[in-house]
Amino acid sequence: MVLSVSGILLLGVIVFLFFRKDGLKLSHAMVCGLFGFYLAGTSAAPSIEAGGEHLAELLGSLSF
Repeated sequence: MVLSVSGILLLGVIVFLFFRKDGLKLSHAMVCGLFGFYLAGTSAAPSIEAGGEHLAELLGSLSF
């Protein structure tokens, strides 16, 4: 659950920054949100979730 919450927060911040910089219109953000909700109900959702988990592991293993 922690990965899901942190991922949602990260994506929310990115969307907010795009919206503030006028690169993302409110209508685009709404379409992206609806697309995400519909995509979560498809058979592709487990593959996308696994890819997100692997990406999080990769980013977590990086040291600066």
